[in-house]
Amino acid sequence: MDRQQFNKILRLQRAPTMATSTTPSSLMLTYASSYAHPQNLTPSLVSFQPKPLFKTFCLCPLALRPREIKPSKWANSEPHRMPAAALTAEAEVADDVDENEEVKGGDGSAAVAVSSKPKKGKAALLLKRDRTRSKRFLEIQKLKETKKEYALQPAVALLKEMTNTKFVETAEAHFRLNIDPKYNDQQLRATVNLPKGTGQTVKVAVLTQGERFDEAKNAGADLVGGDDLIQQIREGFMEFDKLIASPDMMPKVASLGKILGPRGLMPNPKAGTVTPNIPQAIAEFKQGKVEYRADKTGIVHLRFGKADFSEEDLLVNLLAAVKSVEANKPPGAKGVYWKSAHICSSMGPSIRLNIREMLDFKLPTNA
Repeated sequence: MDRQQFNKILRLQRAPTMATSTTPSSLMLTYASSYAHPQNLTPSLVSFQPKPLFKTFCLCPLALRPREIKPSKWANSEPHRMPAAALTAEAEVADDVDENEEVKGGDGSAAVAVSSKPKKGKAALLLKRDRTRSKRFLEIQKLKETKKEYALQPAVALLKEMTNTKFVETAEAHFRLNIDPKYNDQQLRATVNLPKGTGQTVKVAVLTQGERFDEAKNAGADLVGGDDLIQQIREGFMEFDKLIASPDMMPKVASLGKILGPRGLMPNPKAGTVTPNIPQAIAEFKQGKVEYRADKTGIVHLRFGKADFSEEDLLVNLLAAVKSVEANKPPGAKGVYWKSAHICSSMGPSIRLNIREMLDFKLPTNA
């Protein structure tokens, strides 16, 4: 075989018909098998039999001499095993593709096997439509219309109608605001004085010293102390609902931040729990002063009474809470401030309020 015939056969071997084939060619297999160990090849490659290119003749595998591969300084293994490993991986990928192809049934439809993996975390939780509720909840949920926005008076009346538990439920308000509390100028934290009270007995503790010690006791504080009370709190004493401190005690109270902070009991000037006028602060919290703040999603949660209050009392407290949230609007809040407002009982479904009617509502003269 002269040089010209060899070049012609080589050009035929590189024809486009062979380039589009997904199966390794006879040259590749011959090149790999001439210096690769048979045990390193998969059974599919060992049993592979190439078909001739033409009916008249076939390229003789022994006509080509394999090029010597110089050992690489980065590879510790034998150099002749690298092409064989590459061909083995290529053949295995081809086998996997053939196995994952669509399998047609008798009716001609294609059936594709889908591997299902177990879900973890929040993805494993049931959707809202798939969650099961108690019979009591489902019955009282039928009392309200879905996606309807109620006025204040019908909403409060419906809230009282939905309470049917064995204990007295708390009336709650949830306001979703157009703020992002991660910015300092969009944070919301304030207090509101509920005219009709909260319906709960508040246990107030006071940290002070000197002559204010007797003032706190006369004002009706449940616990009054100084360094001794700080030591008790550090040891785990938490039998109080509000902790009021005088300004001169704050350097000592700062060491209790890790204990009181997560429980929401750390004295703060914005919450009215750090003040020189301790008797007034005690009276306000005893009468129904409530602290509220926006969570990280911009929603304010606060309670405005008990379900056994009269409708007029609940209406007065709710309107006071709405006016307080509106008056303490953060300076960085842009656009529409109120997104949505809901009220509910502790164990009942939420009732959506009409924002425009809620902000324009005025109490009757006899309330």
